[in-house]
Amino acid sequence: MLNHITIMGRLTRDPELRYTQTNTPVASFTVACDRDFGKDENGQKQTDFIDCVAWRNTAEFVNKYVTKGSMVVVSGRLQIRDWTDRDGGKRRSAEIVTDNVYFAESKRSSDNGYSGNSYSAPARETQAPSIPKSAFSDVLDSDEDGELPF
Repeated sequence: MLNHITIMGRLTRDPELRYTQTNTPVASFTVACDRDFGKDENGQKQTDFIDCVAWRNTAEFVNKYVTKGSMVVVSGRLQIRDWTDRDGGKRRSAEIVTDNVYFAESKRSSDNGYSGNSYSAPARETQAPSIPKSAFSDVLDSDEDGELPF
């Protein structure tokens, strides 16, 4: 069986870090995800608010580096919990138990918006690599009618 989910969205509030009785860190946060399709009566995109929980190192990472409004990608498994409310009613809630949390935007500068590409990869050679001539090059180099021969 496979239970894997990946979402992308913005945190609706700062993560809440707690510790279990055995001193294991656990962070709770909610991610707002716009739907790719459909709009409501006012023409606004529909948004889902998805609860997430992170454990151990991931919880400490989320608490330290992610804040309200941060764009993140969360991957993990979907967990359904049944519980009883104060009035004795049966309730059910869904949450993502995270495996990984990734930044989905560039680092924000403290004064005015975005600071650019602070997490860019090392510069690469700008010269295009040479491509060996193959049997397809004869077809591509011909100036006949511009259509493929099949």
